[in-house]
Amino acid sequence: MKFLIDNADLDKIRKIYNYYPVDGVTTNPSILAKTGRKPYEVLKEIRKFIGPGEELHVQVISRKAEDMVSEGRSIVRELGDGTYVKVPAVPEGIKAIGLLSGEGIAVTATAVYTPMQAFLAGKAGADYVAPYVNRIDNLGADGIRTAQTIHDIFRMNGLKTQVLAASFKNSQQILELVRYGIGAVTAAPDVIDGLLRCADVDRAVEDFTSDFEKLCGEGKTMLL
Repeated sequence: MKFLIDNADLDKIRKIYNYYPVDGVTTNPSILAKTGRKPYEVLKEIRKFIGPGEELHVQVISRKAEDMVSEGRSIVRELGDGTYVKVPAVPEGIKAIGLLSGEGIAVTATAVYTPMQAFLAGKAGADYVAPYVNRIDNLGADGIRTAQTIHDIFRMNGLKTQVLAASFKNSQQILELVRYGIGAVTAAPDVIDGLLRCADVDRAVEDFTSDFEKLCGEGKTMLL
């Protein structure tokens, strides 16, 4: 399963890359707006940091399919290989997904709330579909189960499309999808940090260090 960072703050991206085995970065217009900077300025900095070919997902803003296609071409032209054009899974978006994938441009269908949205996007040629797990929960449905159902639909119908699950509030949601073998997840930096946050683990490490220092002296390690 691939693991991506859902953020556009380069300092936070650097921190996560420094510690965790991640596979790229996802963004959306709202995430970019939080930076208060010009979108391509931010995105090019991210591309330079993560390197050529690493996954970078960037969303179109246009509403008409032909304009989405033009925008998608521009995104890939500016940001290079490994760039996925995010397209909302609405009627104009499904049309655009078919056109973009026909040109060999990698596409992520986004704003996915239902399995049928996902199926149609996958059949149109999307490489990923991004169900919004927590937002689906907030509507009274089951976000985890929806993502799992979409995964099963792709496998049962022989589609190459992978699930890129998004919108998480806690590590348990991610664990459920890891256990199921979902293709990829993307999460905010604070959620990623929470995957290893455990007071009992911290106490255990402190106890090990304390016991060793009682034996060998303060500040001593296996190097000394």
